Amino acid sequence: MPTNETKNVKTIQSLRGMKDIVNEESSLFTYFVENASRIAKNYGFSYIETPLLEETALFKRSVGESSDIVNKEMYQFIDKGENDVCLRPEGTAGVVRHFVEKKLDRAGGNYKWYYYGPMFRYERPQKGRLREFHQFGCEVFGIDSVYEDANIIIMIKEILEFFGIGFTLKLNSLGCKECMPPYKENLVKHLTTFKDELCEDCNRRILTNPIRVLDCKNEKCQLLLHNAPKITTSLCNSCDSNFEKLKEILDFNNISYEVDSNLVRGLDYYNKTAFEFVSNEIGAQSAIAGGGRYDRLVEFLGGKSTAGIGFAIGIERLLELVKMPECNQDVIYIGALDENSLNTVLKVANKKRKTTKTLVEYAPRSFGKHFGIAEKLGANIVALIGENELKNGTIYIKNLKTKEESNLKLEEF
Repeated sequence: MPTNETKNVKTIQSLRGMKDIVNEESSLFTYFVENASRIAKNYGFSYIETPLLEETALFKRSVGESSDIVNKEMYQFIDKGENDVCLRPEGTAGVVRHFVEKKLDRAGGNYKWYYYGPMFRYERPQKGRLREFHQFGCEVFGIDSVYEDANIIIMIKEILEFFGIGFTLKLNSLGCKECMPPYKENLVKHLTTFKDELCEDCNRRILTNPIRVLDCKNEKCQLLLHNAPKITTSLCNSCDSNFEKLKEILDFNNISYEVDSNLVRGLDYYNKTAFEFVSNEIGAQSAIAGGGRYDRLVEFLGGKSTAGIGFAIGIERLLELVKMPECNQDVIYIGALDENSLNTVLKVANKKRKTTKTLVEYAPRSFGKHFGIAEKLGANIVALIGENELKNGTIYIKNLKTKEESNLKLEEF
C-alpha cells in the first residue's frame, strides 16, 4: 500500500526528444553496431570513444559559427568550474581534438578510427530525429588521396547493402581555399539580387557562409536558387581533376551516383569531396549517411596541416529500414521442479552459459508452468530438474521446435 508520503509523488518521465532503447529496438541497435563495426575493422579502422562533454569552443571552431548546430541546437551551459561546455552535437570534432591533443599531427603516419554513440542537438523532435540520437562514424587522417575518398564511399555502400537498404549516392566537390573564395564572391553577388525574397536564415548565411544558403530546406528558397552559380563549374584545375578522378574510380567499381551541385553538407569544415547517401523509404528527411573531406580542420583546431576525411550514419534513422535476420541459435531455459533442485539448476545453467544463451527460473514450478514461461521468454529448449532427476544425476530435456524429449546424464548436458 502506498504511504501518505509516496501516493502523491509525481512520476518522472523521459525528457522530450530523449528515448529509451529496449527490447526489439535494442536488439536492432546492437545488431547494427556489431556488424557496422565488423565492416569498419575489415577496412583497417580501430575503435575510438571520445567524451560526451567538450568545451563549447571546440564546436564553434570546427562545426562553424554559421551552422545551425552552433546557432540553434547545442546543449550548452556553464559548469560548476565556470567552464563553457556542451554535450557533443556530432562526432568528428572530438576525434580531431584527440588527434591534435596527442600531437599525432606532428608524429606523421595514417590514422583510421571508427566510433558510435550518443549525440545531442536541441531541435524539434520528429520521426527518426531526436534530441539525443546515435551516430556511427569513421575518420581518417594523413591520407591525401582521392582513392581514400572512394574507399570510404565503398565502405558505406557495403554497410548499407549488408542491411539490405536501398540508396542513392549524391556527390559534389566543394573546392579548396584557392577556388572557393572567388566562387563565394560570385555566389553572394547572385544572392543579393533577390535577398529580400530569401528566408531569414539564408540572409544571415549570406554574411557568414554563403554556400550554406544552397543547403536551405525552405521550398521557396530552393526555387529561387535554381539558377545559382554551381561550384562544379568554378573548380580550380587541381580540384576539378580530383573530382573527375573520383567519378572515374566509382564508375570503374560500378557504383552509381548523382552529381548534386547544391550538396554542401550541414557543417562548415568540409572541402573538396562531399557526399550523401539518401533513401526515399523514410520520407522527406531522406539522408541516411553523409560526409566528406576536411583537409583544414586539424589546422582550425591548432594542429599541423593534415588531410582528413570521414562520415557519419544516423543510427535511429537507419534502424527504421533494418530487419533482424531470424536467429537460429539455441536458447535454453532451465528450471527446478522442487526446492532441493535449485542449487543444481544454477550450477548447470552457469556451465551452459559458457557456450549458449541460458535462462533460469529461480522458483520451483510445475511442468506446465515452466513450459509456459519458457515459451514467453523465447526459449527453444527446456531443461528441468526435479526429485527423480536429482537422485539419478540426470536432467529432463525437451526441444520445443522438434518436440523431441530425452533424459541425459548431467555431465553429458
